[in-house]
Amino acid sequence: MRATFGGKVGAVLVTAGSAVGLGNIWRFPYVAGEHGGGAFLLLYVACILLMGLPLMISEFSIGTATRKNAVGAFRQLNKRWAGVGYLGVLSSTLILGFYLVVAGWTAEYMIHSFVNDPILHSTDITMHQASFERFITHPWKPLLYAALFSLGTHLIVSLGVKEGIERAAKVMMPLLFLFLIILTVHSILLPGGMEGVRFFLRPDFSKISINSVLAAVGQAFFSLSIGLGTMITYASYFKKNTSIQHTAVEVTVLDTLVAVLSGMMIFPAVFSAGIEPTAGPSLIFITLPSIFSSMPLSAVWSSIFFVLLVVAALTSTISMHESVTAYLHEEWRMSRKAAAWSTTMLTMLIALFSSLSLGAWQWMKICGLSLFDALDYLTANLMLPAGGLFTCIFTGWFMDKALFREQLYPNGVQPSPFYRPLRFLIRYFCPVIVTMIFLDTLGII
Repeated sequence: MRATFGGKVGAVLVTAGSAVGLGNIWRFPYVAGEHGGGAFLLLYVACILLMGLPLMISEFSIGTATRKNAVGAFRQLNKRWAGVGYLGVLSSTLILGFYLVVAGWTAEYMIHSFVNDPILHSTDITMHQASFERFITHPWKPLLYAALFSLGTHLIVSLGVKEGIERAAKVMMPLLFLFLIILTVHSILLPGGMEGVRFFLRPDFSKISINSVLAAVGQAFFSLSIGLGTMITYASYFKKNTSIQHTAVEVTVLDTLVAVLSGMMIFPAVFSAGIEPTAGPSLIFITLPSIFSSMPLSAVWSSIFFVLLVVAALTSTISMHESVTAYLHEEWRMSRKAAAWSTTMLTMLIALFSSLSLGAWQWMKICGLSLFDALDYLTANLMLPAGGLFTCIFTGWFMDKALFREQLYPNGVQPSPFYRPLRFLIRYFCPVIVTMIFLDTLGII
């Protein structure tokens, strides 16, 4: 008998954990800072509602209709579309490979914050930058932390759907929200913190451009883990009485709440320290540690923050690992233990090359990019949008209409007034928007 989640709460927390990750806490604030704060927030929420939510419902419907992994699900519904499932599994494998490297960075910073590392608690931002670059280019230290993170992920996944993944989510997701709220309140109360709140919540529509719109679409798309096959896999574990519409709405709300709280945590701290909100990707590992160092009880706030990052990263690595493990277990007829170990070893091999491409093996480049950056670009800009686009087209045009409706309204329940708008978004709006992302990536628009 196939495993299922224990109940509605577990299903929501596990699925939300897949969506919530470093993309919400790390990527969202700096992208919002680069595109005007409040104006970007409005665009982001609109994109979540008009595109992210329909895409999630599409993936949920495929998972609940088949009760299989991403490849098996597409193959059962239409053999010609099995390639979309393979694309999702491949995307999960490649992303997990280099994501483990970044997750290892968060683990290293967490441990150093616990031991009160004098460099980590320095107020000199140039020292933080030098320390960060020295660490990520080290030949073995980043790999050690990535391996530890990988083994932690493996342990949880190997325990199974209910005893491992669901139980971990019930602990980690409340912990994530608790730490995020504590840091947000503390950040807002900093001197000058309200300036950051105003920047983030007061929209300046003069900042909106086509690039801002596309950035908001991309952030909404990627923050919900669409196109990876993870949502199809997790939905296949839902109990039969689980409402995929309600679950999708609840997961979307939780995911968006984490992104908003992250902005409310970071921008007040940035403005309080007099740093530009457009600091970019360096906010987390370079800029914020220097800000924490100037606060009272800096070691406490730094430790809480990096524990938060580790928890967020772990919820995402678990979901990607499970997507690949479920595929190997069901399609290759491996035992779950063997499938989990195969996934762990394969993704750690990718992590090995990705990490070394930033340091000892800097000669390893693809189209002028390090292997790490090349994998990031390939998956984020090409593979995930392709997965989302094909999923939209499949559910909107090729999946049996009655079967799709049955997933949303089982047991003969009449469709709600929102059904027709949802179908319109899936069939027309979402494919057009995702196609625009491709055109923007290619420099055509």
